[in-house]
Amino acid sequence: MDAIVKNFPAAGQEQVKDKAQQPVRPSQQEAEEAVRTLLRWAGDDPAREGLLDTPTRVAKAYRELFAGYDQSYEEVLGRTFEEMSGFDDIVLVREIPFFSHCEHHMLPIKGMATVAYLPNGPVLGLSKIARVVEIFGRRLQTQENLTAQIANAIQDTLKPRGVAVLIEAEHMCMEMRGVQKQGSRTLTTTFTGEFKTNPTEQARFFTLARNR
Repeated sequence: MDAIVKNFPAAGQEQVKDKAQQPVRPSQQEAEEAVRTLLRWAGDDPAREGLLDTPTRVAKAYRELFAGYDQSYEEVLGRTFEEMSGFDDIVLVREIPFFSHCEHHMLPIKGMATVAYLPNGPVLGLSKIARVVEIFGRRLQTQENLTAQIANAIQDTLKPRGVAVLIEAEHMCMEMRGVQKQGSRTLTTTFTGEFKTNPTEQARFFTLARNR
């Protein structure tokens, strides 16, 4: 089975436009100085031995944690498989683990994403679905936006008959601060196409997503 690489001009043009509108990224030195400021604001001394390398470590960690801003889902979804012997049934990848960060408090979100689509010709390599979750997860998020972004990216690029996304996650902004309710989980869903209009397909998705 050969992979077919396709170009999606509309998506690419949008990506260039988005990058042009992005603010100039501060330098590594500026990022490290911002961490020192936060350390002083928290009441500690960034000059003490244990914190001397902390600004560099934090800046490096943030580059990894928010790597999704430098990655393009269009490139990931542009490689598909055409020769599928007429396969047109549901493709579902269950319980993809991910980490993200709440855009309100910049605290971690830890969860699982289940993603399904109904092919309309080409299909994706299974790892590509997980990569899309990773790209959007490694950005500042709300769970609602994350769920919709994953679904819309697949729908707009692959043009399947429908996409379904279910995310279940724990939010440290609810567990470590504020209401402090440890162990609470949030569920969100997004449906497009036949998953949205056909109750049978939606029920089948939930059955496959929940069965062990």
